[in-house]
Amino acid sequence: MKALTFCTSFLMIGIMAQAQKNTEFTGKYPETKKAQQTDDYFGTKVQDPYRWLEDDRSEETKSWVTEENKVSGNYLSKIPFRNSIKSRLTELWNYEKYSAPFKEGDYTYFYKNDGLQNQSVLFRQKGIAAPEVFLDPNKFSLDGTSSLQGISFTKDGSLAAYQVSEGGSDWRKVIVIDTKTGAKVDDTLRDVKFSGTSWFHNEGFYYSSYDKPKGSELSEKTQVHKLYYHKLGTPQSDDKLVFGGESMPRRYIGGDVTEDQQYLIISASNATYGNELYLLDLTAKTPIVQQIATGFDYEQNVVYVEAGKLYIETNRDAPNHKLVVTDAATPSTDHWKTLIPESPFPMTVAACGRKFFIHNMEDAISKIYQYGLDGTKEKKIELPGPGTAGGFYGKREEMETYYTYTSYVFPPTIFKYDISTGKSSLYKASHVKFDPAAYESKQVFYNSKDGERIPMIITYKKGIKMDGRNPLMLYGYGGFNISLTPAFSISNLLLLEQGGIYAVPNLRGGGEYGDKWHNAGIKTKKQNVFDDFIAAAEYLIKEKYTSKEYLAISGRSNGGLLIGACMTQRPDLFKVCFPGVGVLDMLRYNKFTAGAGWAYDYGTAEDSKEMFDYLYKYSPVHNVKKACYPATMVTTGDHDDRVVPAHSFKFAASLQAAQSCTKPVLISIATKAGHGAGKPTDMIISEQADQWAFMLWNMGLSYKN
Repeated sequence: MKALTFCTSFLMIGIMAQAQKNTEFTGKYPETKKAQQTDDYFGTKVQDPYRWLEDDRSEETKSWVTEENKVSGNYLSKIPFRNSIKSRLTELWNYEKYSAPFKEGDYTYFYKNDGLQNQSVLFRQKGIAAPEVFLDPNKFSLDGTSSLQGISFTKDGSLAAYQVSEGGSDWRKVIVIDTKTGAKVDDTLRDVKFSGTSWFHNEGFYYSSYDKPKGSELSEKTQVHKLYYHKLGTPQSDDKLVFGGESMPRRYIGGDVTEDQQYLIISASNATYGNELYLLDLTAKTPIVQQIATGFDYEQNVVYVEAGKLYIETNRDAPNHKLVVTDAATPSTDHWKTLIPESPFPMTVAACGRKFFIHNMEDAISKIYQYGLDGTKEKKIELPGPGTAGGFYGKREEMETYYTYTSYVFPPTIFKYDISTGKSSLYKASHVKFDPAAYESKQVFYNSKDGERIPMIITYKKGIKMDGRNPLMLYGYGGFNISLTPAFSISNLLLLEQGGIYAVPNLRGGGEYGDKWHNAGIKTKKQNVFDDFIAAAEYLIKEKYTSKEYLAISGRSNGGLLIGACMTQRPDLFKVCFPGVGVLDMLRYNKFTAGAGWAYDYGTAEDSKEMFDYLYKYSPVHNVKKACYPATMVTTGDHDDRVVPAHSFKFAASLQAAQSCTKPVLISIATKAGHGAGKPTDMIISEQADQWAFMLWNMGLSYKN
């Protein structure tokens, strides 16, 4: 018996050793030159040898991108089960997907994807007539990389303005059409960015943009946002500046016309947190911009207007938010009256049918309540279970609204809600090939480094053994007041089918517990976020959900920063890392596009020596040292003008130069792709197949058909 055990153990060691050998990187990384570039921050000299990769228009950078993609493509092509994974993902993805419907004029509109269409198609339906195609973004470009990124209608529904993004860029063009004929009725507006389009009757609409950069459109800094009014039939060059510009510089400005067409509500901010509110009475003979709330210490949003009253959601003196009301004639904060007070949990507000729908987030789980305009609680909306509900929007005359419910084990399902009776009915079920009864999703709490209690939801197939040998993906974000709430993922289903585990902790820096949670993970408290994530990994290992040999971590954007910081601080803890479209150079992030607006969360290296020292201590690009890093695949897009790809370029180059073992350090740069929005389905499937193949292969595992 002892001999048999010895032989079995010896055999397993041999298998593991062979698997490890198969995953070794034996190729050669592209030669990335190091230039002499030194910056001085408060007397500290900082080397930046890969600064040249910031130039997205240089032939040298383009050549480097091509060579890196060749290396990555060659490595991934040798994973024997990569195509099997892609085939399975394609099969899983191939089912009809719908959005919740919305009403404009005489029609009900909704988005639908047949299954594998690169872009979802906008349909419309009149009464019980058969639905018809209204806009098909798949016809915007031959390769599916142009996408529909927003549409707005006149109050009568006769005109529509829609935005098109090309190659995933945040820069858009706006096209106006007659909804009856589909004919274009105005010149195309160009170089529109971070903007909606809000109609004033059928005469024209408000939109926002920046002056076109003199240098690179994809990386040059954008600082001064401007709100314009475009009158139909006139050239864009004649559009009237309504708010912003050099006389009142703001980084982000938006304008929305109220449903009654009486007021223009203007929101202005300099960062991703905190905004001013202004009001313009469009019926006045001489409209004058009035102050509602100034300063950037609080957030406020007008959610409903009727009979000369403004209903405003705000966190002013209410960290979890409250709903206030004020007269439009005297809109300033001195006259605000609390209508629905703050609760123990973060609150957001939607409006439809002269009712308010209050969304409370309790431990990252949705609870929805219906209120009257007088602030009286009327009903609690019963949801299918613990998960995420979104929607409940509509016009004031509508007596029904729609919402989408989902969880990690509940595919997105659309419900119709009758406002008068408080009853929900199934509107569109999901037809994804998935049996929720076979899976389990549970919430646990663990302690971070400083003792803070952190929630985490763990999802897996029922019956798997918790023996430390399960491949586990730990996903995180932790920033910008953004909450990670339960949501179904087709891609994650592939991992769960393989007996893997998916875990999502609600890190500080997010909004899961209101302002206090957000502020506990910003500026000189940012390390809390990384500590929370590392503690999640250690908890999962301790409880034998997985082990270091089977633990992968992933995050995108601010989550990419999270992964970059954690893998440079604890390279010993993880087997595989996926920093996606990450903010990775914390000393220069504010030099590109709208990056300066992220300073509320991050602070900048120019703020003070204390802030520089703090950023320098964790900035992923600046903390790569000679070490054995986990198998890593950095991902970005060549048209990412939100978090410019130079972050990922410099991080990948640094890792490749510093890697002291044979674990691969790859970078995959998607072409004609941006920060993520509008990616065609075939590109998404390919990227997800690469991720799962890379993860399993580098864990020494295979894919089971």
